[in-house]
Amino acid sequence: MTTPASVRIDFVSDVSCPWCAIGLASLQQALATLDGEVAAEIHFQPFELNPQMAAEGEDSTEHLVRKYGSSADQIDANRAMIRERGAALGFTFNMDRRSRVYNTFDAHRLLHWAELEGLHIALKQILLRAYFTDGEDVSAHDTLVRLAVEAGLDAERARQILAGDEFADEVRAQEQFFQSRGIHSVPATIVNGQHLISGGQPPEAFEQALRQIVAAA
Repeated sequence: MTTPASVRIDFVSDVSCPWCAIGLASLQQALATLDGEVAAEIHFQPFELNPQMAAEGEDSTEHLVRKYGSSADQIDANRAMIRERGAALGFTFNMDRRSRVYNTFDAHRLLHWAELEGLHIALKQILLRAYFTDGEDVSAHDTLVRLAVEAGLDAERARQILAGDEFADEVRAQEQFFQSRGIHSVPATIVNGQHLISGGQPPEAFEQALRQIVAAA
């Protein structure tokens, strides 16, 4: 029996990025197809789309108009496309519930801790669902503690991390490292530290790229 090829995947993303939710679902679908061929170790790397976002957040439509100069029609068309892409992957985008954009720094701090506990994939998926499907405020500490518990993490430890600035330096260092490597938009999927797959690609694109990387190695 052939031993699967081991790969390291650094998935650079933000929990408030719809294309990151699509990209992760696509990547995981590709890895399920490649089961037995490729054994992937996934590490989530932090990226903040809106690092200066105030605590109260901002209306999501107003934010898109201000940040990208998008018209209402462009925003609606983009949201419809995101909904369709998500649905095809089994991920539900309820854009009517996701009415605000929030600061995600504390969510990234919890994800950093979750990786140390081996529960980062569970927490990441829960955070994406909480924001895009359920429209929750993923900057609110009570919400983050509840979601951490859902992922299997300890409530008191989560509360303790959020109350201070634990893992803040580590998150900032990782953000700066990947930006220094030229990552300025997400999702960015980096395989074995050198192969970049940009954007929320379909599962077939991830599958093909991973096969090529493994074959070349």
